Amino acid sequence: MEAQVDWNWVQKELLEKGFVKLEKLLVPNTCNTLMTAYEDDVYRSTINMARYNFGRGEYKYFSYPLPHKVKALRNFFYSHLRPVAVEWSTRLRLNENYPMDYINYLKICHDHDQLRPTPLILKYGKDDYNALHQDLYGDIHFPYQAAIMLSDKKDYEGGEFTLIEQRPRMQSIAHVETLLQGDAIIFAVNEFPKMGKRGYYRSKLRHGISKVRAGKRQTLGIIIHDAK
Repeated sequence: MEAQVDWNWVQKELLEKGFVKLEKLLVPNTCNTLMTAYEDDVYRSTINMARYNFGRGEYKYFSYPLPHKVKALRNFFYSHLRPVAVEWSTRLRLNENYPMDYINYLKICHDHDQLRPTPLILKYGKDDYNALHQDLYGDIHFPYQAAIMLSDKKDYEGGEFTLIEQRPRMQSIAHVETLLQGDAIIFAVNEFPKMGKRGYYRSKLRHGISKVRAGKRQTLGIIIHDAK
């Protein structure tokens, strides 16, 4: 990838906060190329968000074989986030399996009938938004995923990335992040470990996009596990 990343810092942030922002992970030219690819014939399905009460806007799931850049990003995130996932599993007293090779992790997904690729590009216009949700897709899920801003900030207004942290028997916390072109945010798919008085407890995260007030906004989503 284009940016230099301190992965020890990333691991610490993910385990403590459940999310972390990486600045300028991709250069503008790469972002523009991915946005242009939205019109290519490389997708397995197109989702109209309003039809399913997911919000407003549209997104497309890539089909196999994935475009080279998308495949590379998926492998990139798995290889660097695998140590975090192993520690995540240990702290939550789970017995999850994260093989060294990403292809072997995908085999676990496929053995559980999760055969469909999940990377996607999301496209929003004026008044579009994404309701709070989680991207689980089946029994098998990698604990972290990433979203990468493809649009230049001058091309839209609003559309902040929003995370809601739901804590047991406590009020929820909202985290709002503004992403510039090429920035990525890595965040927990479902839950992450937080230290309490009696050890680690499970703090759940849901994510969404606030309403776009003007312009057009596109994002690349990199989900590590496949879907049923």
